[in-house]
Order: sequence, then C-alpha cells, then structure tokens
Amino acid sequence: MHTKEEILQMFDLFRGNSVGIETWITPKTDEDIFNTLGNIDTTLLGKSQLNQLLILSHEADISDDFFKYYWMSAPKHTYNVKLIYKFEEEWLKGDCIKSLEHLKWGLYRLYVDGLLYFGNIRSCYRELRNKSYEELSLFFRKYRFNDLELEKRGPLHLLKNIDKESRFLIAEQACKSYGANQPLKQCLLESWNNYIKKNSKGKLKIKDLLSDKYFRKKYVDKIEAFRFSAIDILEQEVKSITDIEYVYKPIEEKFIQARKSAQQNTRYYLSMVNDLDVYVATSMRDKNDFLKMADFCDEIFSYHKLKNLNIRYFDPTISSADCHEDKGLIECLMVKTAKVLIYCAGKEESYGKDAEAAMALSLGKPVIFYCEPKSLSFYRDVHPLSRLINFENGVAVGAIVTDKINEVKEILYRLLTNNMDYELIRVKKGFFKLKENLTGSIVRIQTDNVFLRETFWNYYCNKSA
Repeated sequence: MHTKEEILQMFDLFRGNSVGIETWITPKTDEDIFNTLGNIDTTLLGKSQLNQLLILSHEADISDDFFKYYWMSAPKHTYNVKLIYKFEEEWLKGDCIKSLEHLKWGLYRLYVDGLLYFGNIRSCYRELRNKSYEELSLFFRKYRFNDLELEKRGPLHLLKNIDKESRFLIAEQACKSYGANQPLKQCLLESWNNYIKKNSKGKLKIKDLLSDKYFRKKYVDKIEAFRFSAIDILEQEVKSITDIEYVYKPIEEKFIQARKSAQQNTRYYLSMVNDLDVYVATSMRDKNDFLKMADFCDEIFSYHKLKNLNIRYFDPTISSADCHEDKGLIECLMVKTAKVLIYCAGKEESYGKDAEAAMALSLGKPVIFYCEPKSLSFYRDVHPLSRLINFENGVAVGAIVTDKINEVKEILYRLLTNNMDYELIRVKKGFFKLKENLTGSIVRIQTDNVFLRETFWNYYCNKSA
C-alpha cells in the first residue's frame, strides 16, 4: 500500500501548471485516484482503469494502442526507451501496469516525447492519445535515423586525398595569392627590386620581402593573404630573382594540385548531397587550423563504433569552390541536407560557422558544439545559438555541447543509431527541461510562463491564419 505522500513524491516530476495530464497527480487530485494507485501492486492497472483515473482528473482518455505503446512495449524509438527510468523487462509481460515505477516509466517516455517533438507536453498527449500502434510507430519513425540503410550502402571511395600539410592552400587567401596573374609572386619580385635599389648585394628571407619596408602600397590589402599563403617558405633565404622563383615554384605546384583535388571533392560532395550524414562547421584562419581540423575529422570518423555506418561527412579541409558566393550556396545546401551538424569552435567567433549552426538548429537538426574546456560554460549556457526555435514546428532545439572529443564521437554514434539517453528535469512547476545525459546539455525546454506558452503555441498551431 502506497500512501498519498509517497505517490505525490514519486510523481512530482510530472507536475506542471496547465490543465490535464500535467496536473493529473497533485495534492488536489481526487482521493479515489490516490486509493487506486496506492493499491496498484496488488490490483494492477489496466487501460480501462487508467482511463477512468484520467477522466476523473479532467483529462481525455487514451486508446488501447496508446496504452500498449507507452506501457506494454519497448519499441524502436529515437532514443533507447529501456534507459528511461528504472526499466524492467517484466513490465512488458501481460496487459496491465504492475507498479508505480511501471506507471512512471510510461509517463516519463510521454514527457520526453512531448519535449522532443512537440515542445509542449499536453499538446503531445492530445495529439497522440487516440492513435493506433501503427500510427504511433509511423509518427516516430520519421524522426529515426535508418542505421540499417547506412550500413547497407557501403563505403565511399571517390574523394581525393590531399596531404595535410598542403590543405591550407585551398583557402580563399591562397587562391587570391597563387591564382590569376600570380600576385604573390609579383609582389615578391617587385619587393626584391626595391630591396636591390637600396642594397647592392646581400640576401634576406621571404618574410622580409613581405614586410612594409619593401612591398608596394598596391599590395597593402593583400599582404596578410600573401603571408598566410607563403607560410611554408617565409624562412627561406634568397639572394636573387632566380632564388625567389626556385623557392616559389614547389609551393605553387602544391597549390595547383591541392586546389584541383579540392574542387573535384566539392563535385563529389554535391553528388552525394542526398546521402550526407554529417556537416562539419568551422573557421580556419591559419595553417595550424587546417592541420587541427584535419586531425579532428580523422579522429571522429575513424571511431570504431561508426565504422559499419559508412558515414558520409563533409570535411572542410579538402573542399573548395570557384568563388565565395558558390561556397556559400554549397555550404547552405549541405547544412540543409545533412542529418547532423558538428560545430567546432575556434580561437575566435566566426559569422560563417555561427550562421551554419543557427540554420541547422532552426531546421530542427541535432547540433554538436565542440569547444575548449575554458569555453564550455559560454557555449552551453551563454552563447545565443545554444538554443533556437525549429521554425517548422516551434520546438526549442538546444545544442549538445562538449569539450571532450570522445563525447563528440559517442554522441554522433548514439544519434545515428537512435540510442540517445535523456533525463527529464522539472525546474519548477510547469518549467521542464530535457537533458542529454552524456554531456549534461539541455536540448529541450517547456517554459512555465503560461501567457508566453499560449501565445507561442496559438501562433504555431494557426500559422496559416
């Protein structure tokens, strides 16, 4: 026999501030409901009895299949339902709820689904309560990733490899330096002539030729791009134009080959756009950024658990476009079609990757923020992109934030195999949060501000009005 106090304590997690399912069990609940639930261990609770208790609390009843889906089965879902609240296999045997823990497990799942796919728990209940088992399965299937199809499609072999040391040469700064009319080379040659005019003999380093002591004013807006592009030869000493051309030639050839491969890779990425799994958003401002990002992608996508999924992912260190306008269009298309976006925070903020993360969150896609430990709190709790609205359905979508690369790998695996692990948190009456358990990130919320909630959902439920 469970006392009223015990029942209230156990179900306090679900207590909201709207009518219906959120206020089903409160101190003001009908005493007959407490008496029935108090004896649940011996009398059990079937669908008919549960409906009677719901109606006594001024909530609509449920279908046989809704009862079966949430309390009598552990279906394939978008997360592992067996990780939800103390699950026991024994609960799935028979056709009745066997304990308060069993009852809580089904309610817990309903609240998680409400936050994940409706942003409003009561709306979720009202929408799903009369559906058949098949309808419920089909509803959630559209949110599942088909991991079996990922495995069956086989590996991808078309992408061209680019030596990591040369990948920085696909950057726009390098294209401006080594491209049409070879402005970097022209600057070096003209700087050498200026040097010779002032010094009859001697030698100096390439980096000195790119100092404001020697280059002409017409190059002032390009000099940073030149220094970026020539980083591998900056310390080389030259004593003639012949030396300059000798030093310049190998790096120019590396640029030509890297750019050719990167442009071909972009065509391959576009050819697989309907099959793209992961888009990696970042900003790379120097050669070291390219090297770090190349290593990051290698480590993430070589994760042993992902091997059989044959992941199609966009590696920003091996792809380039003809111009920055094309680059923007290509990246927008990839964000739109990718299943998951990984946001890699850099040394400083970047409009490009922020815009891509915002776009993905606004499309309702899972977004993983990877950052340095010192920035974790900022990206998880302060950054304006940590939570945005899915424009299609109004659900508040939060990013999954971590400073551990192993957690990025594991979260990606869990997402693509529908094995996420969530915890429901009630901050206060009516204010619910859904936490992703590996990183502690808040991925969904329901506000306790009733006026805001009603205004918000009145708009989203009547968008055509």
